[in-house]
Amino acid sequence: MEQIDLRHELELLHPASFGWALWCCDHRRDEAEEVLQTAYLRVLEGRARFDGRSKLRTWFFSVVRRVAWEQRRRRWLRAVLMGEWLARQPAVVPEPGPERLLSCTEESSALRAALLRLPARQREVLHLVFYQELSIAEAANVLRVSVGTARTHFERGKAGLRKLLIMEEKVEQQELQSF
Repeated sequence: MEQIDLRHELELLHPASFGWALWCCDHRRDEAEEVLQTAYLRVLEGRARFDGRSKLRTWFFSVVRRVAWEQRRRRWLRAVLMGEWLARQPAVVPEPGPERLLSCTEESSALRAALLRLPARQREVLHLVFYQELSIAEAANVLRVSVGTARTHFERGKAGLRKLLIMEEKVEQQELQSF
């Protein structure tokens, strides 16, 4: 069927098509208008093609029904997702006390100082893996080294960091005991 004939036949079907769209949209006029508009658009753009295996009316009503179903599904998904999003309550995180803040600051300072004492490549791999949340393979790509080399620097960096932090803790304990 040619485009011109199809348009003419669809114009003749419009009152019945609108009635069917209203039925498919639970008699919501604004939704029915949108559904029918989308169905016409699909036909005119060629996304829905009449192949003549049924009557034009039957085929177009199926297009309208499909569009209505898709819009109803989208609306339902939107409502569910919005409901879930709105239902989420932010987790109540207690404010840390001054002692905890001081302790965290001291731990962070000690960690930063220990990281700075590591060789550059080990420091880079640890940063990419722990702070940037990359895998070792991704860190290797960033640093343009083999995965084996990155894994070696990662393991040596962790061991070196552990050793430096333990040494720092021992020094602090000795200083506290000397008071």
